[in-house]
Amino acid sequence: MLDLRLPSGLFFTLLGVLLVAMGILNPADHGALTDLNVNLYCGLAMLVFGLFLLMLARRASRKQS
Repeated sequence: MLDLRLPSGLFFTLLGVLLVAMGILNPADHGALTDLNVNLYCGLAMLVFGLFLLMLARRASRKQS
């Protein structure tokens, strides 16, 4: 059976890395109603979530083997 944690984890990790890179390389970019670097903070959240999903997928594949 297909485990959706692996492709979802890869997607969120890749998107998180891209957003973190955009937030670091272009810190003057901010949201319309805030002075926060939205790309950086959302990218970090997506990166952590993606790595968490990848960890769960790896743990599940170890149990099946």
